[in-house]
Amino acid sequence: MFKVETFGRVVRITMQRAPVNALNNEFIAGLDRVLDDVEGRKDVTVVHLRSSQRVFCAGADLAQVETRFALDDGANIMVRDIREFHRLFDRIEHLPCVTLAEIGGTAFGGGFELALACDLRVAADEAKLGLPEARLGLIPGAGGTQRLTRLCGPGTAGRIILACDIVDGAEACRLGMVQWSVPAARLVAEAEALAERIGSLSAASLLVSKRCIARVAPLSRTGYEGELQGTHGLMALEDTRSRVKAFFAQRR
Repeated sequence: MFKVETFGRVVRITMQRAPVNALNNEFIAGLDRVLDDVEGRKDVTVVHLRSSQRVFCAGADLAQVETRFALDDGANIMVRDIREFHRLFDRIEHLPCVTLAEIGGTAFGGGFELALACDLRVAADEAKLGLPEARLGLIPGAGGTQRLTRLCGPGTAGRIILACDIVDGAEACRLGMVQWSVPAARLVAEAEALAERIGSLSAASLLVSKRCIARVAPLSRTGYEGELQGTHGLMALEDTRSRVKAFFAQRR
């Protein structure tokens, strides 16, 4: 599910869960095991996260989501799942090294929330990014409402979350959703060069800088709880259930 390689002070993690790196409990457990190793290494300055698939990550595993909606206690189980997303993404954000997401394809929903948990993001101009959960009567509840607003402000967060706008990598860079955007043909080389350049810097100064940056706008626990409560309540609405049912019927 994950390929882990070391290049000097850079650890490259390649997500390999075909076909779209869908996020489910197994994926989270696997990435946790990878991070267990990374956190224990003092020689790591950069974690470079990328995908071997045509997409970066398409978000939550739809089979798992559909199962939750079919259960009487599905809303509570969904909230439990999202708590695990919160925990994993917080863990990535607080790693004692710089994290870089290389976005070569689609990053929707939980997939973009995964990228938002990284310190830095470089995307292909042609990549597609967004948080389209409102189309299903849901919200980007794995930290998306919090991290995107902190990163880009309420105006851009409103455009992406409330209007469900899907933007390409070039527009995402203009909006501040990613820090760099390059043509797809150059993405791999640019991301690797960026990771190598950061990896050559002082690990101690990067860690102190990262911690100081985080103090400017820490994430709100109440914001997370709002996401969880909102998801729980939305799953009980007939409108949401109808939208989700129609979505899965269309996919079939």
